[in-house]
Amino acid sequence: MKIIDINSIPRNLPENHKEQEVVVPPKRGKRKWYIIGFCVTLFAALFAWFCFYLRGVKDLKAQDDVFQAIYHFEAGDFDKALKGDGIHKGFLEVIQQYPYTVTANLACLYTGIAYMHQKEYEQACAFLSKFKAKDFILQARAWCVMGDAYSEQKKYRQAAVHYMKAARYKPNNVYTPGYLVKAAIAFEADAKDEARSAHEANEQYKNAYNCYQEILEKYPNSAHASGLAIKESSRLSGLF
Repeated sequence: MKIIDINSIPRNLPENHKEQEVVVPPKRGKRKWYIIGFCVTLFAALFAWFCFYLRGVKDLKAQDDVFQAIYHFEAGDFDKALKGDGIHKGFLEVIQQYPYTVTANLACLYTGIAYMHQKEYEQACAFLSKFKAKDFILQARAWCVMGDAYSEQKKYRQAAVHYMKAARYKPNNVYTPGYLVKAAIAFEADAKDEARSAHEANEQYKNAYNCYQEILEKYPNSAHASGLAIKESSRLSGLF
């Protein structure tokens, strides 16, 4: 008797049945992730180099080069402080040669103040605006000096804006009242501008008044509150 292998018996399949094909996933997906991984690794390496070299080794070189410029600045020789003395670098060259370093950032502050002394107010504002610091003294001071530069150009509205930025940055009993006084003076000077309408002038007088009132309310023990703020707030209250 012949033994029949049941696996060899054909089954009844539907007419539209087709043999399934094995789908091989494309390799493009894996390649994409390899590229992404490589880019991430490269970015991390570049960032580490940036932090170590630019913010570390390069900054040490910048500190050595800027030393003489600071000496000239403190001696009041602002031209040599800015441009160098023929042997040592000035602030401008340090900023250009060591960008993104802590020293170059601080040099922008020195440069802005030096230009203020030379009455080059636009240059002063250009460099002071580049200075960034978390320090509550230096950052506010930079904005205050920018306000002084705008005041010297009789751009009192811009001056008031920067004085208020200084006053609002990490307020304190020591420096904030002084910034508010400067802002009040700038607001009042802007109100007296002939180009201002009566409504604009009233608003600026109110802003000046509010500065003195803030000193009285928040900083009553400051030197500015004892007499100046009381006197000026009383006078300004009758102007609007």
